[in-house]
Amino acid sequence: MEKYIALLRGVNVGGKNQVPMPLLKAAFEGIGFSEVSTYINSGNILFSTGDKDIVALQQKCRQAIGDMFQLDIAVAVISANDLREALDHAPVWWDKHSDSKHNAIFVIAPANCDSVLASVGELKPEYERISHYGRMIFWSAPLETFSRTRWSKIVSTSVYDSVTIRNANTVKKLSQLSE
Repeated sequence: MEKYIALLRGVNVGGKNQVPMPLLKAAFEGIGFSEVSTYINSGNILFSTGDKDIVALQQKCRQAIGDMFQLDIAVAVISANDLREALDHAPVWWDKHSDSKHNAIFVIAPANCDSVLASVGELKPEYERISHYGRMIFWSAPLETFSRTRWSKIVSTSVYDSVTIRNANTVKKLSQLSE
């Protein structure tokens, strides 16, 4: 059995796509996952399974959410080992300055980092920094110039459906909880 983290995109934000975490936990247990737990109300689920096919796991999670909540929610799944490895390869500047925003952008398979990076376009190095490892994109920008960054506008692009975003604190906590 391997540990995984499912990251739901766009749940419990602004009153939309309401997904109570206790019911989500029950839905994941109902499809055969073990050691299921949730972290905060934004759709972070830790679970164990013997299945190793990420795309199949994403589809299984998405179907369980659809069956339980009648919602079509995009889901990124990453193994706990892959998350730890990505964090071990985080750029030295990521999550270092308190006056900056630090996000991890998880690419939802079958999309890949290269296609997401190309779709968003060239970053603005005077305002933001970006790097990636595996299926995770590390992004940082000073709060005072955040609105000028290319990546702050990802929500209004077609590629937004291929990612889910978490802040650095959440990602580090998920990694810690998955140990």
